[in-house]
Amino acid sequence: MRFPLFLAVISAFCVLDAKESCGQQAGEAKPAAAVSYYRSVRPILQRNCSGCHFAGKREGGLSVTSVAELLKGGDGGAAAVTGKPDEGTLIGNVSGEDPEMPLNGTPLKPEQVLVLRTWIEQGCIDDTPPAVEKVVSAENPPVYTRSPLVTSLDYSPDGRLLAVTGYHEVLLHTLDGSAPPRRLIGRAQRIESVAFSPNGELLAVAGGTPALFGELQLWNVAEGKLLHSLTIGTDSLFGASFSDDGSLVSVGGADNRLRVIRVESGEQQMRMDAHADWVLGTAFSLKNDHVISVSRDRSMKLSIVSNGQFVDNITSITPGALKGGLADVQRLPGAEEVLAGGADGEPRLYKIFREKARQIGDDFNLIRAYRRFEGRVTDLDISKSGALFVAGSSGAVTGAARVYTTADPNKVVDLPGISGPVFAVSMRPDEAQAAVAGFDGIVRLFNTTTGQLESEFSAAPLTSATAQK
Repeated sequence: MRFPLFLAVISAFCVLDAKESCGQQAGEAKPAAAVSYYRSVRPILQRNCSGCHFAGKREGGLSVTSVAELLKGGDGGAAAVTGKPDEGTLIGNVSGEDPEMPLNGTPLKPEQVLVLRTWIEQGCIDDTPPAVEKVVSAENPPVYTRSPLVTSLDYSPDGRLLAVTGYHEVLLHTLDGSAPPRRLIGRAQRIESVAFSPNGELLAVAGGTPALFGELQLWNVAEGKLLHSLTIGTDSLFGASFSDDGSLVSVGGADNRLRVIRVESGEQQMRMDAHADWVLGTAFSLKNDHVISVSRDRSMKLSIVSNGQFVDNITSITPGALKGGLADVQRLPGAEEVLAGGADGEPRLYKIFREKARQIGDDFNLIRAYRRFEGRVTDLDISKSGALFVAGSSGAVTGAARVYTTADPNKVVDLPGISGPVFAVSMRPDEAQAAVAGFDGIVRLFNTTTGQLESEFSAAPLTSATAQK
């Protein structure tokens, strides 16, 4: 009896729909459905406009991070005028045959412009949930009730600062304890990777807001000034890495792409699309003319910086040679060699360039493999001399970290007292100390020779009520 009942219900709806249609005048348009700011307008602005127009970077005096900011406008006046889409600056800037905005970006689709126009016509109604009304900014920094998960760490080249990821921000900790951490707050919710430039003057920050946009931030470290906020793609970015001269920075993405960006201009130097899954780590070759990328697709690829041409798979292409995806890659200082690790838990050192013809089944570029973790390798960092490297690992609920001697796979120092998953490691330039952090949000500093824990601290400042518990 269910099938006939289903047909009866469908027939009834069809009759009702027909009656409604007959009641309309010929050519009369149905009223436009209500457009939600939070669900429809906000994602368009976040993805296409907020890279240049948010609290930390008000190009033209404009922020588009809230309805109030749109109504307030910038140097050219209100971006949106309630009920009058053609009187604000927003619609005029994003529509037409050659729209002015997004600057140097892909123009909005006609249907996206229509969403913005309709929302303004309907009165610029703000349906932002109360829980997310406050926009994170330097004036309204994140408040932590517990230490945040840490996804990336990096020591400055002089060893005085440690960059630590947080929510919407990177915290610069002074290791001598002389000052509270400086907070570099941006618009990306998730920060996935941080990297100091070779001279320590800049910090590259890769991340994004998942399923909305990827973002690469470039900060002046001394001034705490945001130089570039580059919206790239529609999902998070990973694995930021500088070229040795600091003129280029490479990033991977959840869109399966590798990109190289010119630091001074923020323009894209190249893009490589040969990966079949998320690109999680990148590194430049010794001469900076090639870039290496690793991915969840179980491959490590070599590409040309000047034009993005894919050259070769550095790892074996034999099915099953790698037991899972790769999470990170680091170049050995002064050598055309890279260290990589991933899901199989085994750090490996490879030659970058193949010296003989590939044969199915070979892994010719492999130099040596190191003691395997029980969990997957999540992060790697090589010392400035290349003599040591630190590796972190995570399992379902456990984690570990070790300091390896690069030239001797049997010489390993286990770092004790780690109970949860490790997602981030960094080696101080003088090789005497390694930083480890992850799921519990506690940054631990270890002596690399003895493995002794020297100090530990929360990745981010906690509220006083929480800190007293």
